[in-house]
Amino acid sequence: MKIVVAMTGASGAAFAARLLDVLDQQQHDVHLIISESAGLVFQEELGLRIDVRQLDPCEFVLQCRRALEPWGGTQTSSIQLQPPQLQPRGTLRYYQANDFMAPIASGSYLTDGMVVCPCSGGTLSSIVHGLGNNLIHRAADVHLKERRRLIVVPRETPLSAIQLENMRRLAEAGAVVMPAMPGWYHGVRGVMDLIDFMVARILDQLEIPHELVRRWGTQMELS
Repeated sequence: MKIVVAMTGASGAAFAARLLDVLDQQQHDVHLIISESAGLVFQEELGLRIDVRQLDPCEFVLQCRRALEPWGGTQTSSIQLQPPQLQPRGTLRYYQANDFMAPIASGSYLTDGMVVCPCSGGTLSSIVHGLGNNLIHRAADVHLKERRRLIVVPRETPLSAIQLENMRRLAEAGAVVMPAMPGWYHGVRGVMDLIDFMVARILDQLEIPHELVRRWGTQMELS
């Protein structure tokens, strides 16, 4: 599938890193945008020093993979996706956030969906109000107007009335609003299990098959 992944300056870089890791392992065509604020968050939360003005997407996905290893790597409580790869497997394209000449800035370029993960309050507001100040906002606007999948993953607490209203309006416009609220019923044994829960729900919304977590009502494997 052809998926746009936008990473913004909210906390929750691990969710974005794992999503990119899984999409690459499954060999999807990923179009990646990282805001400057997101670059700072990746350094703060995962220890990754990245230059969003000249990013090598293949190297970045490998950095993400390595950064997750202390939290369990690709291991989950019940199922492993597949052995981690030493080299990227999918197709990765990277665009700077100010690149309005990127194909994904136009509805004429076909995609299967877009994920904003994590989604900052500022990005949420800009998408809701159609500001189009950068490529992330524009690509999200394209997905809304073309009636394609748009999934936003806010990571903020508590939420103000303004943020709640923005989420409501975005949902009414056709997006899937998926706050980073991991469940615990799939057999949580570590931080990676909570990360995988959110990534699994994102993949479900994209209709991408996976076996990241145990589903409700299925038997949990014990060891």
